[in-house]
Amino acid sequence: MKPAENLGSAEVRALLCGEADDWLFARADAVKRQYFGKEIWLRGIVEFSSYCRCDCHYCGLRAANRDIERYRLSHQEIIDSALKVDKAGIGTLVLQSGEDSRFRQDGISRILSTIKQQTQLAITLSLGERSHSELALWREAGADRYLLKLETLDAELYSRLRPGRVLDKRLRLLETLKSLGYETGSGIICGLPGSKSDALADALLALSAMELEMLAVGPFVSHPQTPLANTANGNVLECQRACAILRLLNPGANIPATSALDALQKGARLESLSRGCNVLMPSFTPQKDSSKYLIYPGKNASGCPLEQRLADIRLSLKARGLYCSADRGNARRQINV
Repeated sequence: MKPAENLGSAEVRALLCGEADDWLFARADAVKRQYFGKEIWLRGIVEFSSYCRCDCHYCGLRAANRDIERYRLSHQEIIDSALKVDKAGIGTLVLQSGEDSRFRQDGISRILSTIKQQTQLAITLSLGERSHSELALWREAGADRYLLKLETLDAELYSRLRPGRVLDKRLRLLETLKSLGYETGSGIICGLPGSKSDALADALLALSAMELEMLAVGPFVSHPQTPLANTANGNVLECQRACAILRLLNPGANIPATSALDALQKGARLESLSRGCNVLMPSFTPQKDSSKYLIYPGKNASGCPLEQRLADIRLSLKARGLYCSADRGNARRQINV
């Protein structure tokens, strides 16, 4: 995918500072419409476990957090939730969890095979760092995509905020995913405490050089039960600029408007759909558990029934001249005509 604009490091830094917001957002929206028209992909996400073996300093699911109520969905609950995604006319299912070792390769494979037998859904996995054998087996069982976020490309900050983890291993795993034939995605947290002044610009350029099909940038949201409890939240506008820049550098990639945007500023997620983003990910996690997936405050905060939330999304998109597509929503290698 050729970039829509030949942006170098200096240009990206200037755009992140807000030197040309009107041009940036208008151009990002125009490029998005060139490749995706008026379509917005919905991804039905099922967050099936809040248990995690990791101890990331920014995440409420961190293993050291003893103050949250954990849950795991049964295999049948996961499958039933996937069938609801299919019934809702959504083309892609996202299965996400903390790094929960209780869900092993054979169990996930059976879930994938069952869903594929009963639906035409594309399936994205977001299960953290897994072995080559697991990833290969899941690809064979029907997984189409894998999302493995980096959160930061600063190796020192990465190791400090993700104790016991090394950035190079994560980067190698992205290459493994690509080699196995997954549509591969990654992303970063905007405004992560401890980030260097030029880190965001460098990260956007580095992510773009990886030629990934999915790219995500969400703002940092401080969680009171983490070591970063007393640090400032990220900036919504800066995050929107980052997404717009990614659109110009990766015109056919799928770029979600993350729920973290709304956690900081109501309406920011929908606004981002006119600033380069083309994906929304409503949660299909059963209502009894969805509010427990507290990676950050405000996650899955709506108490509305699923049907009402989906209806509200469709109405909001219609008001913006957009519509939800039932397509699987693959990345676009060329302009949609």
